[in-house]
Amino acid sequence: MRTVKLLAIGLLATTSLAAIAPAQAQAPAPRSSVDMPVSPPVQEFRDPKTGQVWTVNNVGLQSGPPTPQDLAFDPLAQAEQVQGVVTQRPRLGALSSVPITAGPTVPIVNIGDASLSAIPSQRWQVVLYIQNNSANTVVPLLNCKFTNNGRLVEQTHVLVPALGAGIRAGLVIYGPKTELFVNRANCDVKSP
Repeated sequence: MRTVKLLAIGLLATTSLAAIAPAQAQAPAPRSSVDMPVSPPVQEFRDPKTGQVWTVNNVGLQSGPPTPQDLAFDPLAQAEQVQGVVTQRPRLGALSSVPITAGPTVPIVNIGDASLSAIPSQRWQVVLYIQNNSANTVVPLLNCKFTNNGRLVEQTHVLVPALGAGIRAGLVIYGPKTELFVNRANCDVKSP
């Protein structure tokens, strides 16, 4: 009796999976997206006499209430925005080959391993990696939004040069000037 029940459950599960499989085969490939908080490089200095390591995270820390000078600057209250949409054509640096896996559940183009940082006195930048999972050369279009506490600071369209079949490459996308505070960037693939 137990064997019959297990066989019936197994048959029911197989039938259910067979009914789901065609629906998954028809689903469009997902688009790739990456969201990253700012990750500035942490520079440090070791005091040769005391051995204390000083970084931007611990220099100038005081106990007690903040001074009026400290309270005067609130980067999250910034309301500045770059008007319009900036278009960029970055250079690609080919890094390696990737397997050809594009299909119903794997996007043609993936982006990832992104980091947001500032070039002091210049611009914010996103360094990310892009890979073509298909057997064809593609010309991807990316969209990146640089934000401050959820408010848009700059939006940019990135026209990526032709990316060969099965290639993984790196690129740099520039954002607004560092005079404008940015604490997050979100980039996603618009096509293909």
